[in-house]
Amino acid sequence: MLIDPATERFVQRLLDRHRVMALATVRPDGFPQATMVAFAHDGLTLFVAVDSASQKARNIRRNGKVSVAIGRDQRDWNKITGLSMGGTARVLRKADEIAWAKSLLGKRFPQMKKLGEADDYEGWAFIEIVPLVVSVLDYRKGFGHAELFELWPKPRARR
Repeated sequence: MLIDPATERFVQRLLDRHRVMALATVRPDGFPQATMVAFAHDGLTLFVAVDSASQKARNIRRNGKVSVAIGRDQRDWNKITGLSMGGTARVLRKADEIAWAKSLLGKRFPQMKKLGEADDYEGWAFIEIVPLVVSVLDYRKGFGHAELFELWPKPRARR
């Protein structure tokens, strides 16, 4: 089922409220590797910055299939809300794309601006994640309640 406007707004609110997500990439042996990363977003498109030599960056260069999960700890599981997304990731190469990712991440994480300007990010990989499906969790609607939505056509960044 295609995502409806109300659900898309719910997803946007979750993305706005959270700054950290689990990012799962595919290791060379085929097993998933999940790590926590800080993220920014433009619409439903996600951006992360990682060490260019990290396992997750190497995994993405080899296989762009990824999953992410976003949520927060709840004492009462009847209040769990969150989402998971499956999509494609790529390491950005074009200067304007990298500048856009830096801009989004810098707005969300002011400490990034203290790290320096353009050339001072040597050794970093800026990654764009374009989700193709999203599973929305909302246990307030019942234990284990989840709905799967397709994002087609592919979500476009708002820039």
